[in-house]
Amino acid sequence: MRPFEGLRVLDLTHVFAGPFCAYQLAVLGAEVIKIEPVDRPDMTREEGADSALNAKGMGLSFQAQGGGKRTLALDLKSPEGRGIFNRLVATADVVVQNYTARAVDALGLGYDRLAALKPDLIYCAISGFGVSGPKAADPAYDVVIQAFAGVMAANGEAGSDPVRVGPAMVDYGTGAQAAMAIAAALFDRARTGLGRRIDVAMADCALMLMNSHTATTLATGAAPKPHGNHDPSLAGYATYETADGTLMIGAYSNAQLANLMRAVGRGDVAEEVASTPRADIAARRPGDRALLAEAMRTRPAAEWEEILNDHHVPAARVRGLAETLTEPQLASRTVVQQVGDGRFAVAGFTYDRGAPTLDSAPRAHGADSRAVLEELGVGAAEFDDLAARGVVFSPS
Repeated sequence: MRPFEGLRVLDLTHVFAGPFCAYQLAVLGAEVIKIEPVDRPDMTREEGADSALNAKGMGLSFQAQGGGKRTLALDLKSPEGRGIFNRLVATADVVVQNYTARAVDALGLGYDRLAALKPDLIYCAISGFGVSGPKAADPAYDVVIQAFAGVMAANGEAGSDPVRVGPAMVDYGTGAQAAMAIAAALFDRARTGLGRRIDVAMADCALMLMNSHTATTLATGAAPKPHGNHDPSLAGYATYETADGTLMIGAYSNAQLANLMRAVGRGDVAEEVASTPRADIAARRPGDRALLAEAMRTRPAAEWEEILNDHHVPAARVRGLAETLTEPQLASRTVVQQVGDGRFAVAGFTYDRGAPTLDSAPRAHGADSRAVLEELGVGAAEFDDLAARGVVFSPS
């Protein structure tokens, strides 16, 4: 049995951060109902590398965090739609939404109203800047938060212009922190019987995702400068060109750097490193880097990866994602799972029992509308009438 089996989650989110939060709850067993407007499905349904899927409303950008959920297309602007939603809230354990403050008010999605319907409700609101502060009403996407929070300024080569992190790390990091907040709130509810309002801000989450930088800046008043792939103090914490590609080495500690020197045949230097006080290790960087640069060019990256790992030195040949996904290491794990015709990343962890599992492939817009409403007691004739008036939508 998975941890969240028996829980019902209403997912009123779109794009990446919110849907990823609900996705993490789904793979842990929760029944997640993704509620989309009848006339404006999640915009990511039309986005991704496969244009044919985009045209069908099943874009890969949507599918990435769309699996394991039921889908309901419901017009929350209409009185009938609002009434149906109210009935759903009464059956739910969690509501997750990432609408703007204006839309929350217009659609009646505020915490106070929903908590009156279900007093022990766990309510999670995800936004760019949170519900308080001078920027509370401002819109945001991942890249905007990267710029605002200092992520871009911390990324890139030394002296380069600020560079955004390519993948939507703030979105997905926010979704993961929101899922953790929900899990903690559910744990507390099990002890106290009380619901809870959760306020998740992408900007806050961005600070947590670079917490070492944040702590340094808070303490010194100066943000660490970007240095690309080469640590300014540690010769062994950097990329090196090999005979056929690039190798990233993560020899962070003195012991690891000493092992690195032994791996390249310089036991004499390893002894020097081992006896060097940590405060003085940065002074060795120029000489050690020159030594390592010369040594790394003598073998292919794959050979060095194996040699260094055998010497207990973290190292990896730089791969593209397409190649990484073919690695036997990942095949031995459960992070990627096959569902129907597709394969999807599910969770970055597993359990000895009740492990995260993707139960179903992503569903079409409104695919489960009829079934969800039938469970509320809405008969076929009533559903057809609601569909004809645009209150609900079902593709069949």
